[in-house]
Amino acid sequence: MSSSDYVDRNRLWSRLRSAVDAHPEPLPTPIAVVDLDAFDANAVDLSRRAGAKTIRVASKSVRVPALIERALAQPGYSGVLAFSLREALLLHESGISDDIVMGYPTLDRGALADLVSSPAAAAAITLMIDDVAHLDVVDAARHSKAVPIRIALDIDAGLRMGGQHLGPKRSPLYDTATVTSLARTVAARDGFRLVGAMTYEGQVAGVPDDVPSQRAKSLVVRRLKHASVSQLAVRRREIADVLYEIADLEFWNGGGSGSVESTVADPVVTEVAAGSGLLAPGLFDHYQSFSPQPAAFFGLRVSRKPNPAMATVHGGGLIASGPVGDDRAPIPWAPPGLHLTGLEGAGEVQTPLTGHPAALLAIGDLVWFRHAKSGELFEHITTAHLVSGASITDSVPTYRGLGYAF
Repeated sequence: MSSSDYVDRNRLWSRLRSAVDAHPEPLPTPIAVVDLDAFDANAVDLSRRAGAKTIRVASKSVRVPALIERALAQPGYSGVLAFSLREALLLHESGISDDIVMGYPTLDRGALADLVSSPAAAAAITLMIDDVAHLDVVDAARHSKAVPIRIALDIDAGLRMGGQHLGPKRSPLYDTATVTSLARTVAARDGFRLVGAMTYEGQVAGVPDDVPSQRAKSLVVRRLKHASVSQLAVRRREIADVLYEIADLEFWNGGGSGSVESTVADPVVTEVAAGSGLLAPGLFDHYQSFSPQPAAFFGLRVSRKPNPAMATVHGGGLIASGPVGDDRAPIPWAPPGLHLTGLEGAGEVQTPLTGHPAALLAIGDLVWFRHAKSGELFEHITTAHLVSGASITDSVPTYRGLGYAF
């Protein structure tokens, strides 16, 4: 940790403590806060990186309607990439967006019944598919095909080399022939309209490539990213040449916060998805291409002092999804210098902390953590407190706070 990082994190600790102390009512823990100054700075930087191309907000990485709205109000942002059809319907009904693309196929027949019965919702929401079976599910949910359903194709963007597939295991659509076959099926099928395509290169966008403690691995990751970007550019162009003969596509979505520059450099791509770069979770700390400002934190109070050199906070076990490992645990962030213990880690009911600040912490003091993944923090919390400077300026509901579990 550099001296400037140390100072910044101590200032953050003091600032957030002041904001909480000044709140008119005691706040129960975990206290989730979003630093609006950092959030807005990250939004501006993402837009700078995207250049002339639009950023579609990846709602999975935010999960707070007020923050999705805040991002969409920034220059260069338009539309939402949603992770649940019920969520997409909510965002449309509440007026947050009338341009919502599903990031994943849906099998929710109840939500599909609501979609096909609403011409307004059907005009605003695009379903994502990679198999004809996804079309069958839509048809099973409707009695009439009078309302056309917007469709986009999810095309695998993984790197294939040496007989291996590197990247998220998402779509079976890989080569031009399989994509073309499904595209022609959609175009010819009554009640559907092919309007877009997506190629999410998660092996580029979602993998840190400049980790100080893993220099050799980071070099390999950067080489694999370069190979992936090069291979995908050729394949995107080949597929696009055929797709645009079948349908007049409105958009081609690609990438994520960690791949903005390489994604928008591809002329086929018309927009890039981003969400994690707004809140900057722990897993986004070590990218060569950008350095976002941490914007989301959760605070826990010291509830015990097992010994003079330790401090134990109440709760804390908010573990991120993905491959099990230390990088999925929350990071004790402020005050700086705290560490999880090897035997207990971040626990459901308590989290013991070591490091030199632990001796200075008293029962009742707040310790601030960062979640490893963006958005997942708010699945556990009903309210996000928005902080500007040293003040809580607003307290807004998360999806969970609105009573939804998408």
